[in-house]
Amino acid sequence: MRKIDIFDTTLRDGEQSAGINLNTQEKLEIARQLEKYGVTIIEAGFPASSPGDFDAVKQIADTVRNSIVTGLARALESDILTSWEALKGGVQPHLHTFIATSPIHMQYKLKMTEEQVIETAVESVKLARKHFPLVQWSAEDASRSDKDFLVRIITEVIKAGATTINIPDTVGYATPKEYGALFKFISENVNGIEKVKLSAHCHDDLGLATANTLAAIENGASQIEGTINGIGERAGNVALEEIAVALHIRKDFYQAETGIVLKETKRSSQLVSKLTGFVVQNNKAIVGKNAFAHESGIHQDGMLKNPETYEIITPELIGDATTELVLGKHSGRHAFANRAIEMGFQLSDDKLKSAFVEFKKLADRKKEITDDDLFVLLTEQQVNSSDVEVYELEQLEIQYEDNVPSATITVKTPSGESEVETSNGAGSVEAIFNTLEKLVKGEVRILDYRVSSVSRGRDALGEAVVNLSYNDVESSGRNASQDVLKASARAYLNAINRQLMDAHFKKQVTVK
Repeated sequence: MRKIDIFDTTLRDGEQSAGINLNTQEKLEIARQLEKYGVTIIEAGFPASSPGDFDAVKQIADTVRNSIVTGLARALESDILTSWEALKGGVQPHLHTFIATSPIHMQYKLKMTEEQVIETAVESVKLARKHFPLVQWSAEDASRSDKDFLVRIITEVIKAGATTINIPDTVGYATPKEYGALFKFISENVNGIEKVKLSAHCHDDLGLATANTLAAIENGASQIEGTINGIGERAGNVALEEIAVALHIRKDFYQAETGIVLKETKRSSQLVSKLTGFVVQNNKAIVGKNAFAHESGIHQDGMLKNPETYEIITPELIGDATTELVLGKHSGRHAFANRAIEMGFQLSDDKLKSAFVEFKKLADRKKEITDDDLFVLLTEQQVNSSDVEVYELEQLEIQYEDNVPSATITVKTPSGESEVETSNGAGSVEAIFNTLEKLVKGEVRILDYRVSSVSRGRDALGEAVVNLSYNDVESSGRNASQDVLKASARAYLNAINRQLMDAHFKKQVTVK
């Protein structure tokens, strides 16, 4: 069996998805889960892009011990040195640097000749190797690059000390036949290619990311890069869970293994979906809600006779086995703590105490508490660690006069005072948002708003996600409650509060 290394870029390329804005604590929580999932390398961010990203990458590098942590750097001395400061505490400091190699990028973006691009790439790799034992070099837009030029530049960066060569399909342009042939061509024509890992990084603009990645593996790739749930810029990246499960189910064909802990697949997907606010589509391969649902009578008959007639993957394989939850309003703290541990959560005593209080409140209102309910409750406690004064919803009232709704809201402001405002709207949610805009005293534009059911039944939790622009800065917020109107109001305030927390952190960094 060949070993295929898994390079996860959920926290870098994935976070570049429009509408995703993770804070340091959320990134750290995802990184811990990726470590548990068994990924080889975690790309934690782009350290030189902002103080927040630098801090997140540093904390992840200093915390994660069972996966290699890397960061992205342009072919600039300042990027590379900043990345070293963020990553030097890792168990195996690793840098990912890149430069574009396609004619269109070199001419219009870089405004450089082929020789200048080669010189810049070589110098950046040499500088990186003075600090990092592991250096990955990427040929941005490789799938639209001249193959002979790729051979030239890859040969030179290997001489300069690169330990991994990444051949990305940056804009999702390649077909499986073309992408596989490119890997084969490079493997057969680059001197020294046997000294390095060859990596594939595929985007899904034409819906070919999974097929292209598997074609690369067939033609010599020993590392693949992607994200949980396939999130990423534009149409996203290849979904890592699809590759991991495909290689497992078809190991007879690919003769390859990844080291991924497949039973952590579902939890990894849920955590990323929850913290990014990106809902997984129902028919998504491997982790979608309908991945193991059978409605056709013929299919159901076959499943009853032998599940293998229509299921090549079992729910148990990815950690999606149904569990009977025995917790309720009479359950004690010890049983609750054990259930949290079983679900993979690691909470401090204070957070566990706070989560138990919220659990008891929920148990008084709901007949049945599901694992999905607990997942939302425990995740909120796990990532909520801010001590910054923020907005807090104290009271919400909706009234109707002549079929026109109005919202009266009391909010505790960051100054500690309570303020009350009232506004109308075409609907209840619009009335709430109009009122909150008065209370937060700024220009707010709602970019996206959605509510989804966390669990089943009339008493299910509803999760609200709000993406907004506040004073021309975009952020997202979320909240879950049985009252979707309150969840919507709290999600709105959560988005505003995230900006307050980010501003507080940046101020601290500036002071230091």
